Amino acid sequence: MMTRIKRGNIARKRRQKILKCARGFQGAHSNLFRVANQQVMKALRYSYIGRKQKKRNFRSLWIIRINAASHEQGLKYSQLISCLKKANIDINRKMLSQLAILDTLAFSKLCEYSKN
Repeated sequence: MMTRIKRGNIARKRRQKILKCARGFQGAHSNLFRVANQQVMKALRYSYIGRKQKKRNFRSLWIIRINAASHEQGLKYSQLISCLKKANIDINRKMLSQLAILDTLAFSKLCEYSKN
């Protein structure tokens, strides 16, 4: 006959770890372990997906900003990018959008240079 092993301490630590992650959730989602566990797993899944979507969203935002600024210079976004490639100007979309917002003079010079 084997003795009974109580694993209460380990189980409690595991549950507390999940409940700590669930802090700030609404209602039972932050208090009851079983529900909290499901919500934490769901939240982790969404945060993983969100990290991928963030990159897409920012890239599309930069493109929208560049397009708006290039229209002021009389160019479409696609034409601007194509001209920059032909002129061997390697500048990423993030920096282009920053130029378009913060330094319009430099952006217009870049457009002029890429046209010629």
